[in-house]
Amino acid sequence: MERNRLVIVAVVLSVLLILLAVAVEYFKVEDVSVEGSGRYSAEEIEDMVMKGPLGHNSLYLLLRYKNKPITDLPFIARTDVTINSPSSVTIRVYEKAIAGYVKYLGRYMYFDRDGTVVESSTEALPGIPYVTGLDFDECVLSKPLPVEDASVFKTILSITQLLEKYEITAERIYFDGPDNITLYFGDARVIIGSMENIDEKMMKLKSIISSIRGLSGELHLEEYSVDSDEGYITFEKDE
Repeated sequence: MERNRLVIVAVVLSVLLILLAVAVEYFKVEDVSVEGSGRYSAEEIEDMVMKGPLGHNSLYLLLRYKNKPITDLPFIARTDVTINSPSSVTIRVYEKAIAGYVKYLGRYMYFDRDGTVVESSTEALPGIPYVTGLDFDECVLSKPLPVEDASVFKTILSITQLLEKYEITAERIYFDGPDNITLYFGDARVIIGSMENIDEKMMKLKSIISSIRGLSGELHLEEYSVDSDEGYITFEKDE
């Protein structure tokens, strides 16, 4: 009787092992598509989402991520995993809208369009401007920067989006009130002034930025518009 029970257990275990081997092979992911990621490469997203010994098994991914978006990746609001077939998955990335960063206690604190600090890092990421001129006493993760006028963050986001639109990389954005915005490119400062005609100013800056890189001085665009004379654009070299 005992021997028969052992035989049955051995047969069941053998069948389970065979089924497991078939499942591992049949549900092995061969094709991974990553959508919506600009901050990380497709390979980096794949490594973060499909980790562990069963990370490339679509059945495991289905059970792990079904109706459970990933929300603990840096600079990412959420990530959805869709199983297209046993061998194909799609990872959809929804990134946080980062407007800029400030430095606080030796760390880079990244904030969104509402001024809420969404990430803290020891590294400055490329493509996100360093913002100075904001007056705040503390900087706490998941809380808004305590500035006097919170509308400044929408202005910062607008500037950031226009810089990206016209493929301009500024090292720093300085705010000294809503009518005194300055962009820094090394030792060259571009005085934007207010947000009036901001799209036209950025378009003009795109066409002349290469001529001032490496120079030391101030480019004045605060009075510029497409209807104004070229005389409204001046560059004053530092002495």
